[in-house]
Amino acid sequence: MVSQTLGLVKEELPVEQKSILLSGDVTTGLVIVDVVNGFCTVGAGNLAPRQPDEQISTMVEETVKLARAFCEKKWPVFAFLDSHHPDIPEHPYPPHCIAGTEEAKLVPALQWLENEPNATLRCKDCIDGYLGSIEKDGSNVFVDWVKNNQIKAIVVVGICTDVCVLDFACSALSARNRRILTPLEDVIVYSGGCATFDIPVEVARTANNVISHPQNLMHHIGLYMAQGRGAKVVSEVSFGAKEP
Repeated sequence: MVSQTLGLVKEELPVEQKSILLSGDVTTGLVIVDVVNGFCTVGAGNLAPRQPDEQISTMVEETVKLARAFCEKKWPVFAFLDSHHPDIPEHPYPPHCIAGTEEAKLVPALQWLENEPNATLRCKDCIDGYLGSIEKDGSNVFVDWVKNNQIKAIVVVGICTDVCVLDFACSALSARNRRILTPLEDVIVYSGGCATFDIPVEVARTANNVISHPQNLMHHIGLYMAQGRGAKVVSEVSFGAKEP
């Protein structure tokens, strides 16, 4: 039933995905959203997968590849880390990614970013990383990162496609449209570098206060919504020189 529904949704709500070549002609930054243990490592917390998850594992692998490539080229990287005070819940979700715990740390394959000079790490205590970048004085760490590096395009990867990734992409696009993020022009969401969680309908029906969340379906909807807001959704990211 879910596969039939997904097929119908993809037919009625198509996501146009192309490949993109990053040549260095345009200053491009990589934005990594919440690739932390609490969301990606089996058994690491309330919102972590209970068993190995292919979509999440692929997202982590693709994120690591891109992060390595960007840092080797000395291109800027910005990583959000979901991090919450234990006494301040983030409704409607159960406690997760508590600050100071292993849950709030980058997955092991990305922890090298902590010592990477091209990487900016930002702990955030809300779903939307753009809002989570606002300081008490009103400044915004993400906005400053874009301006200081004169970034014209960002490639966005991470988890969850339809939650934190989508909210951040939409806010970045709105800020771009209001010229708050000059010189940013393009927000690019790499589908293979994104993932979301899975709560099958049959599981939700037997649990209290749990809403179903079919992984592949919601992943697609997240990409569709990002596309509708103006993001470029791509299925492949490669590096090289542009053809003359």
